[in-house]
Amino acid sequence: MEEPLCCCEYVDRRGERNHLAACCCDCEELDEGCDRWLTCRSLPPGALERIADTVADRCRVPWFAGAVKINVSLVPPMVLLPVFLHIAALHFLLGLVVLTSLPAVVLWYYYLTHRRKERTLFFLSLGLFSLGYMYYVFLQEVVPRGHVGYSQVALLTCGLILMLVALSRAKKDPGYLPISTNDDKPSQQAFPSKNVRGSSNGLHGAAASGHSLNGETKGYSRVLAEEREGVKMDWCAKCQLVRPARAGHCRLCGRCVRRLDHHCVWINSCVGEQNHQAFILALFFFMLTSLYGIMLTLDTICRGRTPFTALFYCPGAYSDYSSALSFTCVWYCAIVTAGMGYILLIQLLNISYNVTEREARLALRDNAGHRLLGGLVIDTGQYNRGFLCNWGHFLSLGSPPQQRSAEDIV
Repeated sequence: MEEPLCCCEYVDRRGERNHLAACCCDCEELDEGCDRWLTCRSLPPGALERIADTVADRCRVPWFAGAVKINVSLVPPMVLLPVFLHIAALHFLLGLVVLTSLPAVVLWYYYLTHRRKERTLFFLSLGLFSLGYMYYVFLQEVVPRGHVGYSQVALLTCGLILMLVALSRAKKDPGYLPISTNDDKPSQQAFPSKNVRGSSNGLHGAAASGHSLNGETKGYSRVLAEEREGVKMDWCAKCQLVRPARAGHCRLCGRCVRRLDHHCVWINSCVGEQNHQAFILALFFFMLTSLYGIMLTLDTICRGRTPFTALFYCPGAYSDYSSALSFTCVWYCAIVTAGMGYILLIQLLNISYNVTEREARLALRDNAGHRLLGGLVIDTGQYNRGFLCNWGHFLSLGSPPQQRSAEDIV
């Protein structure tokens, strides 16, 4: 029987017992990379990925039952964001360069992880740390000036708490379909071959053809008895189950989600049937809280000017470092708020037309949708039942289906 791990020991990615004191030892990948760099030779394919995996595996902190691994993607926002904002507060031109390059770097990293199909906590860490740091700057630099009352601070704090509560709810189960066990997995041959082509195109399955598997209905891998006859079903070859209408497979989470809208990097989770309402609520509270904080800050450091005017013309913003830092944080919040406002607008339009991001993307690929409002929304026409009915459907997401009596069925 092996001895339990001490607080500084851990089992590495190779399954070997290791110690934190040896974190800089026995790194063949890094040694080989340095040798090739010093001799001006190119690295072999996959060398950088192996070095990054080794470094990430050795970033740990001591804990009771063994050293705990730290997700490397959590660290950069906590270090770089305060550094960049303080540099931007030194001069107007430095602020222009930093605030222009930050969104470009974030977008570059997003496309990099999206192309590699990787999940990362970078964006969630950036969002949460940005909220915390902006709130800290507000309390340290803006409130002591005496122009913000306690009631306004309390209102801003309540908005922040409500947003975090909604965000925590949005982080929960988005509506994952249960993974089929070996006993429950149906074979793809059980469905008509002409109706089963792939895993993402909304294909006709057993419900449309009237077939059942082994003469029974069991779980989501069977044809649901509650589904109406003729409702479109979809076979997922990766999860080995039949998806209900509007469900989709997320390649980042590796799971099928009921009424999949999209995978949001800012919450590091899918947005589906169970958490779509909480996701919209978190965006709504963020917009209100952010705009209110921007108005209070601008009213403090740019007295006598309207918030919109002060955002573009505030002569005393760089008179002292405290005002410069507050003004820089205001512009950072304004950029983030504009991006989140665009996401919220697209979401509200999609809800009004009862279309998901996934359905809009597939409709564009298949030339099956109509661009409306200058291309902001793609109307597939498949589930659109009018503005009020669409919103009623959205507000009822996640609620249990109504039970029908035997008389109604007959």
